[in-house]
Amino acid sequence: QVQLAESGGGLVQVGGSLRLSCGASGRTFSTDGMGWLRQAPGKEREIVASISWSGISTYYAESVKGRFTISRDNAKNTVYLQMNSLKPEDTAVYYCAAAARSSRAVTTLTDFGSWGRGTQVTVSS
Repeated sequence: QVQLAESGGGLVQVGGSLRLSCGASGRTFSTDGMGWLRQAPGKEREIVASISWSGISTYYAESVKGRFTISRDNAKNTVYLQMNSLKPEDTAVYYCAAAARSSRAVTTLTDFGSWGRGTQVTVSS
C-alpha cells in the first residue's frame, strides 16, 4: 500500500496561482499512475488531472485545461499540480491519488486505489 501526503493548499485570490505537492511512500512510486482529484461541497469527486508512470501521458478535465499542469519527479517520489488563473469554482478539497502499476494517465475514478487526506484550496473573489 502506498501512503500519500498532500501539501500546498491555501487561500488565494481569483487569478492567482498555487502549487500542490504530493509525497508518496511505501511502494515503488515510479510504476504508479498518479492523479489529482477534487471535491467541492455538495458535488461529486472528480479527476482534475492525471499522469502516467513515465510522465509522458497526461489527462486534464476540460474545466482546467490550459490553466493546470500536472508533473512528477520519480526520483523524489513526488507529484505536483501547478494551478494558474484560479477561479472561484476551483475551490475544493484536492486529493492526490495513485493507481498501482499503471502505464497510462488514468481517467476513471475507480482505477485509483490509494488516496491522500486532501488539502483545501479556496479561491476568493
